[in-house]
Amino acid sequence: MDPRIIKLADNLVNYCLKVKTGDKVLVEAFGATTHLLVEKLIELISKAGGAPFYLIHDNFISRVQKLSCTMEQMELEAKWQCQRMNDVDCYIGVRGFENVLEQSDVPAENLDIYSRTVWNKVHSEIRVPKKRWVILRYPNPCFAQTAKMSTRAFEDFFFDACTMDYATFSKDMDPLVTLMNQTDRVHIKGKGTDLTFSIKNIPAIKCDGLINIPDGEIYTAPIKNSINGTSFCNTPTIFEGNLYDGISLKWKNGQIVAFDCEIGDKAKLEAIFNRDEGARYVGEFAIGCNPHITREMLDTLFDEKIAGSFHLTPGSCYDNASNGNTSRIHWDMVYRQFPENGGGEIYFDDVLVRKDGLFVIDALKNLNPKGIR
Repeated sequence: MDPRIIKLADNLVNYCLKVKTGDKVLVEAFGATTHLLVEKLIELISKAGGAPFYLIHDNFISRVQKLSCTMEQMELEAKWQCQRMNDVDCYIGVRGFENVLEQSDVPAENLDIYSRTVWNKVHSEIRVPKKRWVILRYPNPCFAQTAKMSTRAFEDFFFDACTMDYATFSKDMDPLVTLMNQTDRVHIKGKGTDLTFSIKNIPAIKCDGLINIPDGEIYTAPIKNSINGTSFCNTPTIFEGNLYDGISLKWKNGQIVAFDCEIGDKAKLEAIFNRDEGARYVGEFAIGCNPHITREMLDTLFDEKIAGSFHLTPGSCYDNASNGNTSRIHWDMVYRQFPENGGGEIYFDDVLVRKDGLFVIDALKNLNPKGIR
């Protein structure tokens, strides 16, 4: 077995989840390429004294089910999955998609049914707030292709980002956490973007390898009604199996009042923003700072951690950084600010914090990519 898989599995079990004797751990894997990691996870969970359980999903079959699903059917599915999630202490989600657009032809109303039942009841209401959990993607040829890399080059990149020294990285993040906790007004400028909002008294939370792998962001939330201006999302994104790029948004008193996209189904985009009242408000503002990730991968778990990026998230907020917004969606839209992406600045209370993707305050420069600090 590739020793990097062993190291990754060890990080997940012993650093992220800190599995201990008696813990019941559910490993849920999506895709046929994840079996080596799942095998090692089960072995290490048992070695740590835990009781491993597993589920292996087929994305192709999942699509077929959703094409014809009904509310009654998905309510029953959610009931079964809720029981399982309630019964475990920890959760590891491994995603290894063979086709990232597998759900692109599932009707929006069917995706909404799944969101309202399985996703909301199992994950939003139980897993996220009540369990110790970690989620990651797994490298495969499809993932490498969307990243526009060879499979072997992508594997090297993946393991560098996912098995970095998160303990040291965590300490490097502390000054930015402190600064964000002291900040009231945020002003962001960039190509097609001129936004102002407040994060006053909403906690800043660092993501340092305990929940998502790879990790490397610090998030908070704007005061719900405070966002005004325009934004242009310059990072391709897949949401509910559909590809979007060049999403432009106009904000007024916290709400999305106009929108467009250069690539993507505008009718589906409108359906997402109309899904519920909270879908047009933002539940998260975060700054990406993983020094190993400097380009888009067409995968949110990676892209939201890009050094030199920030993201705004239409939809629900997190309980530990709450602005009161609730929604059935949570869509991280990533804005890159390196010069090749159009550049940009972030100001906290009128003080320049980051320019063209690089932190300019000395205490934050360890978060810049190596070689350009």
